[in-house]
Amino acid sequence: MKINEIIARLKRGNERFVKDRLALENQGSIRRQDVINGQNPIAIILGCADSRVVPELIFDTGIGELFVVRVAGNVANTSTIASIEYAVAHLETKVIIVLSHQSCGAVTAAVNGGDNGVNLNHLLALINPAIADSGENATVDDVSRKNAQLTVMELARQSHIISNAVKHDSLKIIPAYYNLDSGIVELLV
Repeated sequence: MKINEIIARLKRGNERFVKDRLALENQGSIRRQDVINGQNPIAIILGCADSRVVPELIFDTGIGELFVVRVAGNVANTSTIASIEYAVAHLETKVIIVLSHQSCGAVTAAVNGGDNGVNLNHLLALINPAIADSGENATVDDVSRKNAQLTVMELARQSHIISNAVKHDSLKIIPAYYNLDSGIVELLV
């Protein structure tokens, strides 16, 4: 499947999700049997760990269709980048969606600042560039959008595997924003 076809398929899946008309395909025992010997996901989703943001549902996909990496604030850290590199290098996945969302708790915590403990402080520090780039009057949702855009750049900057695939037009990285209230995914390109 070509990159533009993959993006169109994800958009159609999100439209079905928004309209409460999920296809619910590739989710049963037959599909489980189909993917026992390997996977061929159409896209990688770097999304937030937020329980309200479920990529497989948001894009109306089934088992084996998405390679989902979730971490609070959908940040590019060593583990998320390594996971994405695996899908790019070994599964030849052609699309990465960096999926931010409305009312993100990690972004809210980063904006509010304070001491959240060594581990969470480390993660929230990765959101600080988005805060700085968003300006003084930016909302949490503005920072979430900016964070997705900057994470796209970080993935390419921190990974030779990812940047090389982008350079050779075999991979496209797209920032996106999920609206909790409507269910709509906005591609931020």
